Amino acid sequence: MISTLEQNKAVVRRFNHEVIEQGNRASFQTLMNDHFVNHAAPPGADQGADGMWQTFQHLLRPAFPDLAVVIYEQLAEEDLVTTRKAITGTHTGTLLGIPPTGRRVTIDVIDIVRIRDGRYAEHWGINTLPVVLQQLAAQ
Repeated sequence: MISTLEQNKAVVRRFNHEVIEQGNRASFQTLMNDHFVNHAAPPGADQGADGMWQTFQHLLRPAFPDLAVVIYEQLAEEDLVTTRKAITGTHTGTLLGIPPTGRRVTIDVIDIVRIRDGRYAEHWGINTLPVVLQQLAAQ
């Protein structure tokens, strides 16, 4: 029998592969709690599930159509899963006003997700997107 901690880690892996990589809306809806809060959303941005979807579908995926997620490690305790990962892709679309450069990029990420009833309830995270933006703008 799989432990709750392993089940929670599997939910996060599924989200990363089916939602972030593949853009699967049905998986997104299945994996998001109705009261989801993204504590890492930029000031003034939608902190709910729709804001999270917009980040992937209207910001990252158009800029990096070959977007992939590499999960390096996961730690789980109680209802929290921490994931150290990288989002990679080739910059072939406009990203926050920066025209395509054709460069391969890696955005390093550390996420903490609270899983409630097999769904994302809360998210905290840090990433190197600001550094990547600076590098692309300097191109």
